[in-house]
Amino acid sequence: MEDAPALKERIKNLMVENLMLQVTPAEIGDDLPLFGPGGLGLDSVDALQLVVALDKNFGLKIADPATAKVVLQSVNTIADAVQKKLAA
Repeated sequence: MEDAPALKERIKNLMVENLMLQVTPAEIGDDLPLFGPGGLGLDSVDALQLVVALDKNFGLKIADPATAKVVLQSVNTIADAVQKKLAA
């Protein structure tokens, strides 16, 4: 299993590539809120693309909006969910 820093790096790269972000992976803090003001400023379309990308790359299925809200808060929360999924 990947170590956490490598996994977070992969998630950031995935986000930049899939969401056409105008930032580099290095500029995305692990704790940076992905949605809302003061964060990365992603929208609902980004969320949908991110869910699809996480499923495709990690087999992480996010079934409902409540789960998405928890998992898609930051790179840290996504990495936690992926690690739990991989450990299962």
